[in-house]
Amino acid sequence: MYKFKELPGQRYVLSLDNHVEIVEALTAFCLEKGILAGQVSGIGAINEATFRFLDPATKKYVDKTFAEQMEITNLTGNISQKDGKPYLHLHLTCSRRDYTCVGGHLLSARINGACELLVGTFPGVEIGRYPDPETGLNLYKF
Repeated sequence: MYKFKELPGQRYVLSLDNHVEIVEALTAFCLEKGILAGQVSGIGAINEATFRFLDPATKKYVDKTFAEQMEITNLTGNISQKDGKPYLHLHLTCSRRDYTCVGGHLLSARINGACELLVGTFPGVEIGRYPDPETGLNLYKF
């Protein structure tokens, strides 16, 4: 699913395999390395992405999938934990063939080309999540 190189300071450079799903691969990496707090950034190319938008009025998510070749112009996010497992909160911006962009909260994306990620860890830090009934979001729990 991925190849990686460890850098000083418990940071990693990852190269995800072509055609894998980004969230699935990154979650597997976090589980392998025991990462429960950190940050993520990256670039690459995909041919499908599903974004999630929270409607604050209804507190319900609306998902939309784009099935086309796109460049990842920015992938950014954080790693925390929920129920003792890695919890990824990722946002993605993608450039389309006509140079317009789409993006938002990333639910899933399939690589078509390459995906290069930087993962920084926060060893010894516990950042949990809890469901907030007012917003409908899983917020940080310190």
